[in-house]
Amino acid sequence: QIQLVESGGGLVPAGGSLRLSCAASGLTFRTKDMGWFRQAPGKERELVAEVRWSGGSTYYAEYADSVKGRFTISRDNAKNTVTLQMGSLKPEDTTVYYCAARRQGRQTYEYWGQGTQVTVSS
Repeated sequence: QIQLVESGGGLVPAGGSLRLSCAASGLTFRTKDMGWFRQAPGKERELVAEVRWSGGSTYYAEYADSVKGRFTISRDNAKNTVTLQMGSLKPEDTTVYYCAARRQGRQTYEYWGQGTQVTVSS
């Protein structure tokens, strides 16, 4: 059974930092694309960042324009975890963040965590 469990959400003042972690189990982690999404009420789900597997030991990261230069995604294949380091947080970053995984070549993410709330106070 594939499980993705997020942690690290919370309340932080604007300009602050927060680190989200996602622990994965039940899958071959190193061959999966891993992503962080967010979805505010009434808005479409947004891909925040992803780290994609391109074969062998090569991965590359991509970011939404809204978070470039502020967020960093990383993965630890030995621990089956993916981390989102968030800095210079803004009130508009407030929402629930989800960890997701997909098999290489798939168009959509297939496996999802339950989400963790991030609240940035102004």
